[in-house]
Amino acid sequence: MFLGTHTPKLDEKGRFFLPAKFRDELAEGLVITRSQDRCLAIYPMATFVTMTRPVSTAPATLRQVRDFQRMLAAGASDEVPDKQGRVTIPPALRTYAGLGKEIVVVGAINRVEVWDAAGWEAYSAAQEDVFAQMNEEILTDDAGH
Repeated sequence: MFLGTHTPKLDEKGRFFLPAKFRDELAEGLVITRSQDRCLAIYPMATFVTMTRPVSTAPATLRQVRDFQRMLAAGASDEVPDKQGRVTIPPALRTYAGLGKEIVVVGAINRVEVWDAAGWEAYSAAQEDVFAQMNEEILTDDAGH
């Protein structure tokens, strides 16, 4: 499970150090892909394969399936962290997410998200009140607790 907020720097080659607590789960390989809200999502390779299985087995005779498969694959990159725990974000993905040197790496339970620092600050500030309300609705169990 990925948790917490971290602020590594993106170097001139588009690399950053994964937070130490995320490295073991991502050491064997990962997929970086475009995500909603103009951020990037990083999944362990096994999680990405499981998550995309319905898409990969859907009939390619359907235009919507082909379109989704293309957009998903074209916006993804498989990577392996180097021995120091650095990951390289390809230029097209850095551009998509508007990443500069200052980034925020957020644990999002089943994935890691990479945000431009200013984008994360604006997003999290805007979501604070919504989060308080969602907490009551989403985390309430069947007994109303």
